[in-house]
Amino acid sequence: MAELTTLAVAALSLLVESPMHPYEMFQTMTLRQTDQLVKVRPGSLYHTVARLEREGYAREVGTSREGNRPERTTYEVTEAGRQALQERLTAMLASPVPAYPEFALALAEAHNLPLDQVRALLERRVDSLRAELVGVDGGVGRVLAKDLPRRFWIEAQYRRTLLESEIDWIDALLADLADGSLPWD
Repeated sequence: MAELTTLAVAALSLLVESPMHPYEMFQTMTLRQTDQLVKVRPGSLYHTVARLEREGYAREVGTSREGNRPERTTYEVTEAGRQALQERLTAMLASPVPAYPEFALALAEAHNLPLDQVRALLERRVDSLRAELVGVDGGVGRVLAKDLPRRFWIEAQYRRTLLESEIDWIDALLADLADGSLPWD
């Protein structure tokens, strides 16, 4: 069987919590800001759930209709799905996999732009990162107010640490560019 995608991991994780239909899964991911961790669109989620069903990781448990809305098929995780989820999470937690972030490439090639433009773009990026940090802090405040166990939101702490680190690093780079300690010809 194929390796679970990140979207499949997120979907199976929701089905472990309780049976759901894909639209409910999408709403839950959006509410929990899982869309900040994995690219999720309703269409891609429906395809992922269909693939999970074909592979025996999820099964249909019912269909319902509310008002004039289309029928919604509810799915639950299978034992094979639980096992596949545990195996994939084990691999994801234990083994670093190279990511190919665009920002690293942009930094590597930034010498192709004039210094003033690079500085302005980096300042704009830091502003965006600071706004995102405020959003993460707001999310953490909401989960603290709900008294959710920390194990359910540790990714927010991780994301916050990454944001702070990137902001600090860019601020230091901007200082080096401003004082000339990093020459830009």
